[in-house]
Amino acid sequence: MSIFSLFSLLGGLAFFIYGMNQMSHSMELIAGEKMEVIINKLTSSRLLGLLLGCVITIAMQSSSAVTVMLVGLVNSGLMNLSNTVGIIMGSNIGTTIMAWIMSLIGVSSDSFLLQMLKPESFAPLLAFIGIVLIMLAKLPKRKEVGNALVGFGILMSGMLMMSGSVAPLADSPVFARLLTAFRNPLLAVLAGFAVTAVIQSSAASVGMLQALSMTGGITFGIAIPIIVGQNVGTCATAILSSIGVGRNAKRVSVIHLSFNLIGATVFMIVFYAFYLAGADFLEQRVNPVSIALCHTIFNVSTTTLLLPFSNVLVKIAETVIKEDSAPQVAFIDERLFNTPSLAVGQCETLANEMAEAASSAVKLAIDNYFAYDEKTGTMISDLENKVDTYEDRLGSYLIRLSGSKNTQRDKRRIAKMLHSIGDWERISDYARDLNKSALEIRDKKLVISADAQEELGALSKAVGDIVALTTQVFSKADAELAVKVEPLEQVIDLLVENCRESHISRLQDGECTLERGFVFADTLNSYERISDHCSNIAIAVLEEGDRQFTPHEYMEHVKSGNDPVFQTLFSEYQAQYLSSMKG
Repeated sequence: MSIFSLFSLLGGLAFFIYGMNQMSHSMELIAGEKMEVIINKLTSSRLLGLLLGCVITIAMQSSSAVTVMLVGLVNSGLMNLSNTVGIIMGSNIGTTIMAWIMSLIGVSSDSFLLQMLKPESFAPLLAFIGIVLIMLAKLPKRKEVGNALVGFGILMSGMLMMSGSVAPLADSPVFARLLTAFRNPLLAVLAGFAVTAVIQSSAASVGMLQALSMTGGITFGIAIPIIVGQNVGTCATAILSSIGVGRNAKRVSVIHLSFNLIGATVFMIVFYAFYLAGADFLEQRVNPVSIALCHTIFNVSTTTLLLPFSNVLVKIAETVIKEDSAPQVAFIDERLFNTPSLAVGQCETLANEMAEAASSAVKLAIDNYFAYDEKTGTMISDLENKVDTYEDRLGSYLIRLSGSKNTQRDKRRIAKMLHSIGDWERISDYARDLNKSALEIRDKKLVISADAQEELGALSKAVGDIVALTTQVFSKADAELAVKVEPLEQVIDLLVENCRESHISRLQDGECTLERGFVFADTLNSYERISDHCSNIAIAVLEEGDRQFTPHEYMEHVKSGNDPVFQTLFSEYQAQYLSSMKG
């Protein structure tokens, strides 16, 4: 084997890994939204988790990427540790699919159909189809299909380069002596572990072994221990990803490692029994199909053996990584940037929690206004602090996430959240201001007139309704429901204006003092600004939906008076809320 053959081997490995990453990323974008739904429907069922692990790994084509994703989910507090066990086991089975695809390199026949199964036949064709889709397709998802096909073509080209570069090894005495060393099972396990840990891809290391098997010098006695080592080596990525994360997230890596170590130990005990007995099949030559079969048998057997002991794996992880008494703040982990659609979905979950917290703060502030309670006031303050934390951390995360390669739908979802979380934060601030006004009324023993209480009662009802409506609109991303927000906001503006006019009349008639007037004015301002921010959130939802309004276009459309839906709703709200006001 010359130095140029070594260059071809390294180049083939580079093509393989690049093609794998390209295909994996594109397939994740294609299946990202569906994968998010699958993850969100995850239950504690072991068999369901196993199935989900298989499906997700087939979609992402990387068991290591799946484990890194699980580390991120657990570190964010979005998944229980016990729910990851089945997925980890399923991902090990799902990753065997690529080995079977790569085994097609060994197909040999004069039949046209069988010839088309050879990578050198179909890989260039798929790559060409991919380029056509990239250049001509209009829809982004179809372009990603093209990227995935091109990535697969590059991957298979790398596989062919590796198999071609090692062909001269069949007659190399140095290679023959090296294989003799690998007849020691322990050295073979260590070799498989080392190569996989370095390149951080079990698919690539299995592909290299399949390419080497084409020389005819690899036996079952050599291949099986290497495959076992490869499965342990793939844990390196998860271990590296667990650096700097919470203890539960570290436990995910321990579960992954212990699962493969226990499986490797049991498998090697069985192997040694055959090895010491001098089993004839260990001296038989392997081919790419044989390696794919061994790879599958190892992962399926390990899963079958350990699935009933899932809780034991969790206990091992909890024993290795002790519990920490210090509280850990759960938030979305940066590792989820590798799966943007899933990260967007988890951001929406937290944004909805933020909206619920702001809405609860407003409701409590309204209920607490005329009968101030210290405990309720503390709850409002705590909710406002919680919303502030969400706005700061979620905003920073979304800005970074927007720089990822996202689908068009995910881009709209990110834009909706970026436009809305600031409004929810301001709504919680005004709930805090209402709480301060209520505290001032109590501490200064201010007496609000019966007329003012009646007016504020009607206004409070309208504001409470618009916040509840907006929370529902935001959490469901309901564009049809969102059109009901702006008419109510306009009616609230009328209610506020009526309250101000009545307040001025009471001041002029001496029925209200200046001190009470300041508190009343602050309250009106808080209510008006809360409804304004609700309007902004509804418009952001409309932008995300099919109507595709910009804020300016929507407001111009409303002001034109030509929207019958708006006019009907506006009249209904007027009758509902203004009827209880005087003047």
